[in-house]
Amino acid sequence: MQHTLKSPITFKGVGLHSGKPATMVLKPAAAGHGIWFKRTDIELGNALIPAIYDVVERTPLCTRLVNDAGVSVSTVEHIMAALAGCGVHNALIEIDGPEVPIMDGSAIDFVRGIMAKGVRRQSSPVLAFEVLKPVTATREGASASIVPADGLIIDFHIDFEDSAIGSQTKTLDMRNGSFARELSDCRTFCRRTDVEAMRESGLALGGTLDNAVVVQGDDVLTPGGFRHADEAVRHKMLDALGDLYLAGGPILGHFTGDKSGHAMTNTLLRKLFETPGAVRPILCTPEQAARLPGQGLVWDEIPEVA
Repeated sequence: MQHTLKSPITFKGVGLHSGKPATMVLKPAAAGHGIWFKRTDIELGNALIPAIYDVVERTPLCTRLVNDAGVSVSTVEHIMAALAGCGVHNALIEIDGPEVPIMDGSAIDFVRGIMAKGVRRQSSPVLAFEVLKPVTATREGASASIVPADGLIIDFHIDFEDSAIGSQTKTLDMRNGSFARELSDCRTFCRRTDVEAMRESGLALGGTLDNAVVVQGDDVLTPGGFRHADEAVRHKMLDALGDLYLAGGPILGHFTGDKSGHAMTNTLLRKLFETPGAVRPILCTPEQAARLPGQGLVWDEIPEVA
């Protein structure tokens, strides 16, 4: 069955790229509502933005949603991953700024907030999207693909020159609360040279060593280092889950990312839904619903972070 939040949940922080403070409130919504954002600082015109793949403005650094009126909200991938990973299908997300708070660079604050307040079961079955044919997107040595599977499996490969990251590969079946347990505390990461270049371009203005893992060569500049030896590839999987949830519901398929990012995942989703016979909407049986991310999540398995 579908789930929504039991009660509103408030988060406050700054945007990673804009550096602007924002208050974000997750609110319960009726069955079939889906996930929507509402810009509460917009007084005139349409302030509602659907969390759906075909309103994504493809950029390499984050996922940005833009409605027909040009109203946008950026860096939605971590909150979308938290909602997917906690099995929340319906929510209204009110935010008073242009970018979702980055918190500590992971989704752990969102997951703990959702689980602390709890989710409420609704009477309607879950609408999911079953992959029927393999689909692949490629660009400049990177690729993203998805093939049929009876649940959601994510595997990812990254390869960076900086030896602090290097080459990493990981595969996870996303059922039984594996997102919260394995991925939710994994932070965004970048190279110091990338930070300098982004700031010269007016980006990463809210980035600090408290909300990103910064590396330089074989050195990790963020105090405390990585939370996991392979935190970098785990964070890419976190991003992928959030970006895939922009299908409009959970996906049943095996996703593989190879040195890909937000824009590539969105390109893959667009190609998936544009390819005749590649995907179909289904109302999940109880057995199918039990294999979705968020099912089987228990509080004691949510990571503790310093």
